[in-house]
Amino acid sequence: MEIKIFGPGCPKCKALHKAVTEVVSEMGLSADVKKVEKLEEIVQAGVMLTPGLMVNGKLKVFGRVPGKEDIKRYIEEEKQ
Repeated sequence: MEIKIFGPGCPKCKALHKAVTEVVSEMGLSADVKKVEKLEEIVQAGVMLTPGLMVNGKLKVFGRVPGKEDIKRYIEEEKQ
């Protein structure tokens, strides 16, 4: 599983990264969590507002930090 967090390193981006790594750990998953900070890569992914969250190549949310339950649901959707 590949999870990408899009953002230039702002506080919300860091909060999303922390929440995602915690959820992955709580779920006992093996996931490749990457931070994408280059503007051209962020735009190319379709992220109009940061932070953005992509799971297995599917953009799940951008412009806000979702709660842990939402993050868990996004991951579950792509696990199947």
